[in-house]
Amino acid sequence: MSLTKLALRFAAPLPDLEGFDRYLFVGPHPDDIEIGAGATVSRLVTLGKQVTFLICTDGRYGDENTALRGQALAAVRKEEAQRSAGLLGVTNVRFLGLSDGGFYPQEELFSGIAKVIGDVQPEAIFAPDPWVGSECHVDHLNVGHAVRRLAYLASNGGIMAQYGTKPAPIQALAYYMTARPNRFVCTRGHLSKQLDAIFTCHESQFPAGCAGANSIRLYLKLRALDFGIRSLKGQAEGFRVLGQTQMHCLPEADM
Repeated sequence: MSLTKLALRFAAPLPDLEGFDRYLFVGPHPDDIEIGAGATVSRLVTLGKQVTFLICTDGRYGDENTALRGQALAAVRKEEAQRSAGLLGVTNVRFLGLSDGGFYPQEELFSGIAKVIGDVQPEAIFAPDPWVGSECHVDHLNVGHAVRRLAYLASNGGIMAQYGTKPAPIQALAYYMTARPNRFVCTRGHLSKQLDAIFTCHESQFPAGCAGANSIRLYLKLRALDFGIRSLKGQAEGFRVLGQTQMHCLPEADM
């Protein structure tokens, strides 16, 4: 470890993900938040935190195995997302309603997220990691990069005013679906609720008995165990976390 990185670790420690009151989880599609961080959401709600979901696209292209398409599937997926969030204890669910598949202007995505940030006033914001080398879905990449841009700029009143909203005190950016977690949240007792939220609510994507559902269920169980062992927490979810200090002009924070 370099001297600079060692000094950074002591001078600017990473935020405690459970130390905030208001959280915004941003998902590219219905079901992404639950898959990437559903057990953590359940834990935060149990701790009495204020949690909001923002789902950016309508999921209209969904799973090729479903008989539904277009607006009909989008309507079903919106209802599934609300039901899933409710199962996790989240009552504030926002939708941008952009088209699945990247068929939207980038600035429309950016300004939509900015306005929700200004309204919700989150202290911590979660989004998919856009730097994962294997990620190929345009919506995951777009949403991750949009949140990355906003996490640092959100505190600037002049910039947020350009989007017709207020500044927000974001202190932590947490990437889910990341290959390089540096913070772990204990999720003992919450994995079953995460699995229920995914597989009993998002039925259009995970019909009972489908091979994909069984694979993802196994993956989530193994991931919880792996992260639990790494962090000595039994079961856990892992996130790539940046505080305000790490978000700007500190390349060592990415090492």
